[in-house]
Amino acid sequence: MSYLLTITLIWAFSFSLIGVYLAGEVDPWFSVWTRISLACLLFLPFLRFRQLNLKLALHLMLIGSVQLGLMYAFYYHSFLYLTVPEVLLFTVMTPIYITLLNDLIDRNFNTTFFISATLATLGAIAIRFDGINTGFIIGFLIVQGANLCFASGQVFYKRLISQHTHLAQHQIFGCFFIGAFITATVCLLLFGNFDKLPQNITQWGVLIYLGLIASGIGYFAWNKGATLVNVGVLAVMNNLLIPAGIIVNVLIWNREADVIRLLIGGGIIGTALLINEYLLNKKTTRTKTSAS
Repeated sequence: MSYLLTITLIWAFSFSLIGVYLAGEVDPWFSVWTRISLACLLFLPFLRFRQLNLKLALHLMLIGSVQLGLMYAFYYHSFLYLTVPEVLLFTVMTPIYITLLNDLIDRNFNTTFFISATLATLGAIAIRFDGINTGFIIGFLIVQGANLCFASGQVFYKRLISQHTHLAQHQIFGCFFIGAFITATVCLLLFGNFDKLPQNITQWGVLIYLGLIASGIGYFAWNKGATLVNVGVLAVMNNLLIPAGIIVNVLIWNREADVIRLLIGGGIIGTALLINEYLLNKKTTRTKTSAS
């Protein structure tokens, strides 16, 4: 879980950097392309083709294309229809998609994981709910597309690596970013505004940090962390980013936040994590008792 907690803190800080230095100033498609390009360059030197076969490489590229590239395509388009609070509100469905997708593949409904994901979602909603306008349906569906992309990438990466545990993940993860890079390049060419490029050293510095640290190290460590925990913990951790992001934003940039709502929502998410571990341990104990 240490991987997921560390990256949660990094991403929480990154959201504030985007909001303060890039949002409305730099074309979002160029920002995404730059981040993914830098992340790709970071991992290409580690790529070991002898560790890969064509099928595994294509699977990794497809996961990267969906989880990162296609997810961003949906995510940034949602702002054409929704306010920022609405987008944040609708992203809290990701944990439920993770558990349901995993159960669908296994053809076995896991009550423990579903309870944990639902509680985590309720906690995030308690923090982010600011009201919804009447024209939100299209935007809502677009955000759900982004959520499904991010959720499916995590689930399928976790399952793919479980079949190749002998491989060093950092030596094959370059394929993930190659897939994302292809998608990001297509999106930049189709939707990018080249009149809104970075104008100063601060904006370039933020993009470099986001590319190498938040995207490069961040997605590698997050996906690796996903392979080390159960699906319930992974689902809960997806929404821990919301209270973490608000805390960073308040402490560093002195932005206003509803502290009571933050404490309530964060408490619910923390409870979801504890309940997930309690129910799993109880199930394990029951299984061992039955076996003996």
